[in-house]
Amino acid sequence: MTTRTASRKTKDGAAAFGREIYLRWFTDMVLMRRFEEKTGQLYTQQKFGGFCHLYIGQEAILAGMITAIRTTDRVITGYRDHAHPLVLGTPAKFVMAELFGRTTGTSKGKGGSMHFFDKERNLFGGHGIVGGQIGLGAGIAFADKYRGEDHVTLCMMGDGAVRQGILHETFNMAMTWQLPVIFIIENNHYAMGTSVERTSNVRDLYTLGEGYDMPGEPVNGMRCEDVHDAIKKACDHVRAGNGPYLLEIKTYRYKGHSMSDPGKYRTKEELEEYKRKDPIEDVRHKLLEHGWATEKELDAIDEKAKAEVEEAVKFAEESPLPEPSALYEDVYRTPDYPFVKD
Repeated sequence: MTTRTASRKTKDGAAAFGREIYLRWFTDMVLMRRFEEKTGQLYTQQKFGGFCHLYIGQEAILAGMITAIRTTDRVITGYRDHAHPLVLGTPAKFVMAELFGRTTGTSKGKGGSMHFFDKERNLFGGHGIVGGQIGLGAGIAFADKYRGEDHVTLCMMGDGAVRQGILHETFNMAMTWQLPVIFIIENNHYAMGTSVERTSNVRDLYTLGEGYDMPGEPVNGMRCEDVHDAIKKACDHVRAGNGPYLLEIKTYRYKGHSMSDPGKYRTKEELEEYKRKDPIEDVRHKLLEHGWATEKELDAIDEKAKAEVEEAVKFAEESPLPEPSALYEDVYRTPDYPFVKD
């Protein structure tokens, strides 16, 4: 039950994580950013179809999360999910192959952009139904508690998903049964294209759990440090047997809701304001400021990420498409069901 990495405190009282963690954050975020940039290019070139939702701008959430949780903890999310397997350690080539619908993909090419799974790394999807993962996340936590296993489930959703009724049903059950689950709202402000302010009188989404006595708090999702500290605190709360915790991590997506969204509902000035808070540049600045890395070293990390993505594209393009017979595989747990003969 090892934690991936841990923070430490310095004499000035500020959260100080040191060179190793800042380099981890930078490396992880750069790979996520370069992968998503390339994915957007490939989608416009019609290299693969379906829907495509990019994570560009939100990278600090996953970077801060991964250094705060254990390798055995569970992660489940919605359909903006390309970056999740990457940060959990799935090789980029398998993630790209899944986008291309190839047999070497994480779901054998059957899941595509919105349905990434990696059992080995405890990634339980990637779910295309808005809010569908909320009940499933609580179910995973219920199973762990039932078996007496010391895991935390991180159930992630967008701000649009919190308008689904299943959120309230799940919150009630999760608190009643004191399940080991952290509900994380990745609030990028616009859901599919309508702002939080226009969809609800409740604008502080972390207060949605108050009706169930679920503790919650807001988090600055543009800073890895804040995300790490908040998720570590929530994990400690849950592991102590105190039941669920709710985090509203406020972030911003630089692109539209999906590749088909021009994002005309927001101003260019607003977008540029958030880009000035870019989490990658924030971590880059701190690495340079503290003398933990040089520009040349950071550029080398960036180039390595680009090369990894290019290799992933080559791997995906050279991988085979599923045979038509694959339609009948992995549908039922029993391979020959329902065609079993007595």
